Amino acid sequence: MMTLYLIILLKFMVLCDAANILYSVPFTSKSHDIFFRPIGVELARRGHNVTVLTAFEIPDPPANYHQIVIEKKELWDLLGTERPNVFTTIEMRATDFMDKILYDGGVAFTDYLLSTPEIQDFLAKDNKFDLIVSETFLVEALYMLAHKYNAPLVLVTAFGNCMRHNAIVGNPLQLATILYEFVPIEDPTSFLGRLKNLYISVYDYVSWRYLYLPKQETLVKKYIPDLPEPVPSLYDLQKNASLLLINSHFSVDTPMAYLPNIIEIGGIHANWYNETLPKDLEKVLNESKNGVIYVNFGSNVRSSELPEDKKRAFLNVFKRLKHTVLWKWEEDNLADKPPNVIIRKWFPQRKILAHPNVKLFIGHGGLMSTQEAIYHGVPIVGMPIYADQYNNLLLIEQAGFGLILKYENIDESVLYKTMNTILSNDAYLRKAKEVAIRFKDRPMNGLDTATFWIEYVMRNNGADYMKSPTANMHWIVYNMLDVYAFLVFICIAFVYISLKIVNALIKMACALRIGEDKKNV
Repeated sequence: MMTLYLIILLKFMVLCDAANILYSVPFTSKSHDIFFRPIGVELARRGHNVTVLTAFEIPDPPANYHQIVIEKKELWDLLGTERPNVFTTIEMRATDFMDKILYDGGVAFTDYLLSTPEIQDFLAKDNKFDLIVSETFLVEALYMLAHKYNAPLVLVTAFGNCMRHNAIVGNPLQLATILYEFVPIEDPTSFLGRLKNLYISVYDYVSWRYLYLPKQETLVKKYIPDLPEPVPSLYDLQKNASLLLINSHFSVDTPMAYLPNIIEIGGIHANWYNETLPKDLEKVLNESKNGVIYVNFGSNVRSSELPEDKKRAFLNVFKRLKHTVLWKWEEDNLADKPPNVIIRKWFPQRKILAHPNVKLFIGHGGLMSTQEAIYHGVPIVGMPIYADQYNNLLLIEQAGFGLILKYENIDESVLYKTMNTILSNDAYLRKAKEVAIRFKDRPMNGLDTATFWIEYVMRNNGADYMKSPTANMHWIVYNMLDVYAFLVFICIAFVYISLKIVNALIKMACALRIGEDKKNV
């Protein structure tokens, strides 16, 4: 009987501590959902009432996990263009990629999202929330829900460190070592590398704040009416966010100084999903005596769209290997497929990478995939295409458990040499296993860390004391530019006055000397 009372008491305590949380993660990229889903489900598992804005419905959710599901739309559809062969985007300039795909796509997606009947019906209801958790990728208008419901705002990014967010909240930018996330910089510490990093960081910040955010503000006025006055700007809402959770970890990523409300949770998805291996795949993996090579270019980059010469290079190299090759191939057939190559439109990736017979992962450098390979200690050959992929792979190459394979350089000779370098040298595998150990060596795993800090913010009414005081300072003030300008002025004035005095003394000396010369004459 005492045990029963204790159970009832514990359940009552959970209910007392439960909060109403709005979890806004609506972007329609599968890789984003893979990262965000564990947080929402874990918050529900801990007893919170979680309402999720998403494009990916999960089957049999917990009773307190309420899904508002929007129809999945690709950015290309919303931009009114045909989906390009993603391999062609490698030819785009970084600024064009940001402006024409990210920012134009972000406005189009947010417009579509807020106009859907599902979201409009949700906004029309008299909801009450204790906390708003929102992803940061191209949905800034949804930050306004924190103002609408008078709740603290927590931001979560599926990428690593966000340069413009650091600028907004006054976190040191550290541009000499920390790269802007969406532009490849081959030699980051060189003068030209640092100059490029500064340029693109400033370009993005100015474009985002003064061109993109006003368009998001317009969408707020169009779709989220009757907001309590005064209505803050989206910039101020982000500046005053209680917490930012970022998908990175210092054991792999470049170490950076962070304010106390910026928390690393990298890899929360790497071992969360309860996947199972199909029996036929399990048999293949177990019986591959020479090891397995796994090839997957992610959810957005399709192997089947490889140009003929690149595809032929892969096939010719695979023919030369004794390894079994598992290749995510999006079509039913692959002409001239060697017998050691197995194609599927989908593979249980995390489960495959966890198998001890997997010797190499060939991917595109997407952050979710690379973290899964890191977690399971698998060396990587990475072929970056766009966004953060090159910089992710650069860290892996510098750490010694992977190599970058530039798309434009791919031919049979280069591909074979790159793969064989890793397959024939155990140092890459040993390093991968070493990094995997330190990636997992934390006081709490990434998911527990994320949920702890989210609940911490709720327990402490938004935890305003964790925010930097620079949030309320002009950038000139918190960068001490006025003080430095004053000191420079003092130095210039001192030098100027000193030169005047010296000049006057010289003139006096010359006058005295002339007077002496005249007297002697």
